Amino acid sequence: MQTEKRDVLDKLNCPVEDKCGGCQLQHLSYEKQLEEKQKQVNMLLDKFCNVGDIIGMENPYYYRNKVHAVFDTDKKGNIISGVYEAGSHKVVSVDSCLIEDQRADNIIVTIRGMLKSFKIRTYNEDTGVGLLRHVLIRTGHMSGEIMVVLVLGSHIFPSKNNFVKALIKIHPEITTIVMNVNNKKTSMVLGEREQVLYGKGFIEDTLCDKVFRISPKSFYQINAVQTEVLYGKAIELAGLKGNETIIDAYCGIGTIGLIASSHVKKVIGVELNRDAVKDAIINAKRNNIKNIYFYNQDAGVFMNQMADEKQSVDVVFLDPPRSGSTEQFLDSMISMNPKKVIYISCNPETLERDLAYIVKRGYEAKIAIPVDMFPGTEHCEVCVEMCRR
Repeated sequence: MQTEKRDVLDKLNCPVEDKCGGCQLQHLSYEKQLEEKQKQVNMLLDKFCNVGDIIGMENPYYYRNKVHAVFDTDKKGNIISGVYEAGSHKVVSVDSCLIEDQRADNIIVTIRGMLKSFKIRTYNEDTGVGLLRHVLIRTGHMSGEIMVVLVLGSHIFPSKNNFVKALIKIHPEITTIVMNVNNKKTSMVLGEREQVLYGKGFIEDTLCDKVFRISPKSFYQINAVQTEVLYGKAIELAGLKGNETIIDAYCGIGTIGLIASSHVKKVIGVELNRDAVKDAIINAKRNNIKNIYFYNQDAGVFMNQMADEKQSVDVVFLDPPRSGSTEQFLDSMISMNPKKVIYISCNPETLERDLAYIVKRGYEAKIAIPVDMFPGTEHCEVCVEMCRR
């Protein structure tokens, strides 16, 4: 049944694919998309180790649990919402997207339709006039909880209580609404100031049998189905026996470390973002996990300090941003001399660069497993097992 549904969806065309730029491969069948990604990963990484077969999705549509819409006005004065055209700040109007959660898309269309009656103007980046800049929606794949973040150019929100009541009446499935104020000229979506307008100000979701608290600014993988596959594969490659001490570098809200905690003696999570560390500590308590310790610090500096104190760990899990890791961080990690490194990457090109650096310094890549976390796009996640030579 799922395969039949996928065959039908493969015949659908996205009307804004050429303008949006978000889905570079949506014009290809899903099987062809996987072939292209496999070729890319093979080309970059097979000089280091064996590359396994890419793990695709059964249903590679509507998977994004984080949906961001920017609001603007077209030349005729009509309110539009959608995404920035690739390489510009021109807004492409989007009502529904093949890779976004459909509940989120429906809520965004509703908000857009409410603006005129509430006399809310969209924010103009050039003049700084107007109120609504963006809407960010996060959905819990397992919990079904929905967070709506209204990003405004000012803290003054006329009729906000009535606006919230009207939105909840149309979409009672919404569990929380947060107002975020971003009054700076910046490409950043979220500002520093927040106010909870409805609900508890966060949502929860279950991943690999652990419950996670997700705040507006939390990093949480956007494809829950494939994240379970990816993290399961990472823990499998680590070959954990139960007596290890591990580091979860770039730990965010603690996902990998908390999931691995039941397989090891001790977990150390390190993260520079203070808000993420707060969520990570709450997540550990929420799951009654006692063998994990979180530190709000730069991971490279933290590991240097551990190495100076002659402390050691058995496995390092690292999941850096798209830009990859830094030589400073990698030197710090290598100075700790872990038996294994499990590198989770969302960019095979920076992964290639980092693997070359690590391999020259006493480690050997054993296997790389590509996981398709982002169907429709050119992006691919890869999990690599590295062992000390």
